[in-house]
Amino acid sequence: MSKNVVLTLTGKDKIGLVEHVTSLVVKRGGNVEASRMAHLGGEFAMLMLISLSDGEQGGLDQDLQQLRGEGYQVAALQTDEAKKYEGWLPFEIDVNGADHEGIIHDISHYFASRGINIESMDTSSTPAPMSGTPLFSMKGVVLVPPKLNFHSWSDELEEICDRLNVSLKVEMVK
Repeated sequence: MSKNVVLTLTGKDKIGLVEHVTSLVVKRGGNVEASRMAHLGGEFAMLMLISLSDGEQGGLDQDLQQLRGEGYQVAALQTDEAKKYEGWLPFEIDVNGADHEGIIHDISHYFASRGINIESMDTSSTPAPMSGTPLFSMKGVVLVPPKLNFHSWSDELEEICDRLNVSLKVEMVK
């Protein structure tokens, strides 16, 4: 029987770090089922869902101690496959506009207030090609309870985005 483990790692970026961490997983007969990795500032952040046989989590925890000794923040949490959101409807969210404080907070606050779960979210701020003005981008997937009317929640979200002066695109995930 296999277990699912969520592994997080943050610390100084260095060449070969991903190879090193995945070698520890493979050494224990594990598999990376899904992952997100990003260089943020001078730090590297890694988030992985790993499947591992029952008896190997303890060994993996010991292997990860080496990374902690090198200054990395590492956590490994056993998790169960979530059935909590079974039947919920997935939608892709795409938000773009001039960057300013509060965009992520206002949108995530709205989702929380409506009982909408954020499944994934990637945001960035990049300079506009001609002016250098910071441009905000958010792409993500949300899970909407089946009882919520699409037009009701998406129209309210559109109003929030209008107030924030950002564009919104919402599409059902196929």
